[in-house]
Amino acid sequence: MEASGANRVPQLDSHQHFWVYDPERYPWIQRDWPIRKSFLPADLKPLLDQANFDACVAVQARQTIEETRWLLSLAEKHPFIAGVVGWVDLRAENVVAQLDDLRHPKLVGVRHVAQDEPDDRFLVSKEFVRGIGRLKKFDLAYDLLVFPRQLPAAIELVRAFPEQRFVLDHIGKPNIREGQIEPWRTHIRELAKAPNVHCKLSGMVTEAKWGKWHPKDFRPYVDVVGEAFGPNRLMVGSDWPVCLLSCNYETLWSIPWLLLCDLSPEDREKVRGTNAAKFYKLKI
Repeated sequence: MEASGANRVPQLDSHQHFWVYDPERYPWIQRDWPIRKSFLPADLKPLLDQANFDACVAVQARQTIEETRWLLSLAEKHPFIAGVVGWVDLRAENVVAQLDDLRHPKLVGVRHVAQDEPDDRFLVSKEFVRGIGRLKKFDLAYDLLVFPRQLPAAIELVRAFPEQRFVLDHIGKPNIREGQIEPWRTHIRELAKAPNVHCKLSGMVTEAKWGKWHPKDFRPYVDVVGEAFGPNRLMVGSDWPVCLLSCNYETLWSIPWLLLCDLSPEDREKVRGTNAAKFYKLKI
C-alpha cells in the first residue's frame, strides 16, 4: 500500500453507495426521503476531497449481479473507488460459477441484506453457510448487515468460519433513537471475541433521531465497540448517501473523531484508513 503523499497514510471511507434511482429497483427508498434521486461518483468525489479521504469502498445497494458488474465498471473508470463489495446469490448451487464470472481486482467482498430476511437465523441456514464457505477460495471478505436481533446468528457464523474475514456494518444497528443498549452490547462483546471480525463505525446517524441527534448520543455505543474491537479492528464509513437522511457528509465526520479523541495519532490513522485497506486488501 502506497501513501498518496509524502509520509501520509491513505484515508478511506470504507462504506458508501452509488445508484441511478429507479423506484422499482430501489423500493426501500421511501417517497418522502431526500435520497430519492441518483448518486454517482461525480457527486461523491468533491465530498471525499473536502474530508481529506483518498478513496472509498462502494457497497451494494441492490441484490443483483447486474449491480455488482455496474459498480465494478464505475471502479474501473474512477480510481478513487478502491474496492467494491458486491452481491452474489450465496444460497445458489452455482455460486462458485457466479464468483468465477465476477473475478475482478477491485471485487474485495460480498454482502447480503440479511437485515431484511424474516428468519433471524438466516445467516446460519444450510444453503447460506455453504455459500460463505466458498468465499475463501476467492479471497473475498463478507460484510455482515444485521439488526441486533440477528447478532446471535452472526456470532455462530463467524465462529464456524475462523479463517473467513468478516466486518460488521453500522456497528450492528443498535436502537440509538431510543437509547437501547442491551442485549446489543452483550452480543457485540461476544462477536468481537472472534479475531476474524472487524467493525465499521458507520450508519449510526440513521439509527438516531434524524437531524436531531447530538454526538453524545453515540458515546455509549462507540465506547462498546471501541473496547470490544480495539483500534486495530475498527474502520470508519459514511454510508453516504443514506446518511443524508440525518445529516450532511461533513457533519457526519464529527462523530467518530469527537468520540475517539483519546486515540493516539497512529491508532487514528488505523481507524481512518489503514485497517480498511488491510482488511479489504486494497491497492492504493
